[in-house]
Amino acid sequence: MRLSRRHLLAAPALLLSATAFAQSRPLRVVVPFGAGGLTDVVTRILAEPMSQTLGRPMVVENQGGAGSTIGASTVARAAPDGNTILVGSVGHAAMKALYASFQFDPVASYAPIALCTRQPFVAAVHPAIPVTDLPGFIAWLKSRNGEANFGTAGIGASSHLAAELLRKSTGAGFTVVPYRGTPAAVADLTAGRIDFMIDSQTLLAPLMADNRVRGLAVTSAELSTLLPQLPTIAEAGVPGYDAAAWQAMYAPAGTPAAPIRAISDAAAAALKDPATLKRLADAGVDAYTDNSPEAAARHLASEVAKWGGLVRELGLRG
Repeated sequence: MRLSRRHLLAAPALLLSATAFAQSRPLRVVVPFGAGGLTDVVTRILAEPMSQTLGRPMVVENQGGAGSTIGASTVARAAPDGNTILVGSVGHAAMKALYASFQFDPVASYAPIALCTRQPFVAAVHPAIPVTDLPGFIAWLKSRNGEANFGTAGIGASSHLAAELLRKSTGAGFTVVPYRGTPAAVADLTAGRIDFMIDSQTLLAPLMADNRVRGLAVTSAELSTLLPQLPTIAEAGVPGYDAAAWQAMYAPAGTPAAPIRAISDAAAAALKDPATLKRLADAGVDAYTDNSPEAAARHLASEVAKWGGLVRELGLRG
């Protein structure tokens, strides 16, 4: 059918209208972990101010399991139209090395949007474990000959990789017990069904205050502002140890630059808002100062090299 001049003139306006309609849809935010974990907490803190800036609701959807590959796969397969994003963490950097069957590439299959937040983990034990510091804990682990139980949100999760780095750095063995989410692992830690965890300050600090778990050290290279009384693992006798959780946003590869920049700008505004920063700080989370897509891309490349290398060196498989 031959289009009239009127139809041709109307086409750009119709395209603009369709684009505006698409961007007025709710923004689907996939968190590849269960509700209540660190990445979920951070995402929900950021969603409120970002929704206001974008003028569209952000709907958080938890898709936990399989070391974050379920949620990551959902986003990689989604239409690259700016309506679906992923909030990834350390597991995103390691999943290709961990899971040979994972169909996507953590770099090539995603478009970086924003580098958001970071937080040290805490190495914590059940109070019945007869140790009060990290050197004593390492000695206790070695005496157990691999029978101590370590709880994690999943194989390849940030907490699991932090523990494997400790195994590599000290030679202390343990048995990994994977859960579908951090809260379930924490519940078993407080009940004494597992011996230790390396996980979120957000969840573990209140339990430390109630003497339901005993914190030994933090995993970052710097002291924690939330738990300044704890030494770093490096200070406590494991030189060079450094592992921290982080959160970054990604879209499916091929997403146009305009929606990526809009979401990135909204994230950057939220991460400079004093009220949002206070909510993050109360959860023991620090914001990155450079939140750009370029910073997210550089960070992911370095994390893939670090954690992918560790996975391959230790022969880990999800």
